[in-house]
Amino acid sequence: MSTKIHALVDALGNPLSFLLTAGQVHDLAGADALLPQMAAGLLIADKAYDADDRVIKPLATAGKSTVIPPRNNRTRPRQFDQELYKARHLIENFFCKLKQFRAIATRYDKTATNFLSAVHLAAANIWLN
Repeated sequence: MSTKIHALVDALGNPLSFLLTAGQVHDLAGADALLPQMAAGLLIADKAYDADDRVIKPLATAGKSTVIPPRNNRTRPRQFDQELYKARHLIENFFCKLKQFRAIATRYDKTATNFLSAVHLAAANIWLN
């Protein structure tokens, strides 16, 4: 049994919201659920979120910007701000902090509800420190 944790973090790397999906589910499923509630004006994400119809156009319609590198298989690569993209390490840092909690790193809980609760508790601890 594998699980993916999808997360939104703020500009300081503090957690804002989470979603659990099965391990085999594509990252865009998390984007579909989390991005409509995003309050920030800028999304910095990796290549997995390079989807015009599901991510880039809806955010542009909402007046929000994106910094997402283009996938290698794009016929017309998009431009993106490489310097601003370097700030994406904040989400990676958050996941490193989250995995310091053994119950999260080893997926100790059997049910998704209990695991998500543990993720929220660990995130609250990260937020307070």
